[in-house]
Amino acid sequence: MKYKLLIIDDDPLITQSLQILIPKPWDITSLHSCKNLPQENFHAAFIDLHFPQYSERRCPKGLKIIEKISKINPHTEIIAISGDLTPSLMESCLKAGASRFLAKPLNPDEVLLTLQKIEAWIQLQEASSRPQLPPWIGSSQATQTLKKQVSFLKSETAPILVEGETGCGKEVIAHWIHAQEGFSRPFIQVNISAIPENLFESELFGHIKGAFTGADNTKMGLAEAAHGGDLFLDEIEALSLPMQVKLLRFLETQEVRRIGSTQSQKVQVRVIAATNQNLQQLVDKKLFREDLLWRLKGHHLVIPPLRKRKEDIQTLAKYFLERHKSRKKSLSPDALEILESHQWPGNVRELKQVCERLLVQAPLPIIRKEDVLKVLHGPIISDDSFSNVDLSLGLQPLLNKYEAFLLKKGIAHHQGNIDSLALKLKISRASLYRRLKELRINWKGAS
Repeated sequence: MKYKLLIIDDDPLITQSLQILIPKPWDITSLHSCKNLPQENFHAAFIDLHFPQYSERRCPKGLKIIEKISKINPHTEIIAISGDLTPSLMESCLKAGASRFLAKPLNPDEVLLTLQKIEAWIQLQEASSRPQLPPWIGSSQATQTLKKQVSFLKSETAPILVEGETGCGKEVIAHWIHAQEGFSRPFIQVNISAIPENLFESELFGHIKGAFTGADNTKMGLAEAAHGGDLFLDEIEALSLPMQVKLLRFLETQEVRRIGSTQSQKVQVRVIAATNQNLQQLVDKKLFREDLLWRLKGHHLVIPPLRKRKEDIQTLAKYFLERHKSRKKSLSPDALEILESHQWPGNVRELKQVCERLLVQAPLPIIRKEDVLKVLHGPIISDDSFSNVDLSLGLQPLLNKYEAFLLKKGIAHHQGNIDSLALKLKISRASLYRRLKELRINWKGAS
């Protein structure tokens, strides 16, 4: 692994000596003044505290540099260097953001030992924060084909568009795409719909101090934080047209310019975008830029809905029912048949919620057909049971589910008389038939 080190010292002999001393894993940037501090990220920084060319009546100039660097990147390990490390000065350095100290004249062994400790600390942080790859479960031909497509994306740098209905596993696939290159690279996830439009540019590209009201500190953007890795943009369809222009420019140039800055910085970022919408239809409606769509489609993956890969339902249900070992349960054959015949508008997320409810509500270790029917079609919204409703399924799948429940109850109440039910619902017979077909509801005895 390569580490980045910033050295700021007004003595050229010191910077030259350090460049000769420090081993190759460290990529060194050295400065002899505090002007034009680099905005990029460094693993560590050696900062001389005293600069004779500046007035230091109030405090050493190096303290101000430490403060600035710690604001640019709080994770940088800052080492304060001075020939006059008094207790009060060391305390001031710690408050400013330094974490270690080296006394002048520099001892080569102490310098190398300090860097070795920083290397070990960085490796420990990475190991503890390394994400576990979420399970991608499925034995269907569609799932195996998709896994093969993902494996082909290793070393590919073009943007990737992942398309699929709500709850079908787009985030899981994004993690698997990222994992093809190993876990050492950054993976930055952005839910576009969760960021207010007026803050999106600042979140994505960052800003400098004073760029706008409330910009009290310089802030790195998510695109810059993803340098050398992947930027996952979930719900890309929610991006406004003005922000689409800025994203398109970023994809074309791979340059980041923080709001308020006049300088652009090159980055290497692969964008993975996900959507549950048909983006071409949004293009036709002038809600999404066609040039951005084609740019995002460097590689295009489509996740089939769960109803089109029913072979995965048994494997997924088994996983969800067995992950809680304290209340492990299994499905009877007729219960599994009901699950496989369900249309799953909320896809894998809905199946997971159903399995979790079955673990709580099914009275026996073997889940029966009637248990599944009760969970799938029973009234699940009330003051007492609202906490069990998984709002993350999305509004439309939830509405479809409740509408299907009401229509089935209505058909039963009117003994299959569609005319009578349509009259009661104050809609036309044709509209009711169309809705029953859309919700895939079978009815008997309809006249």
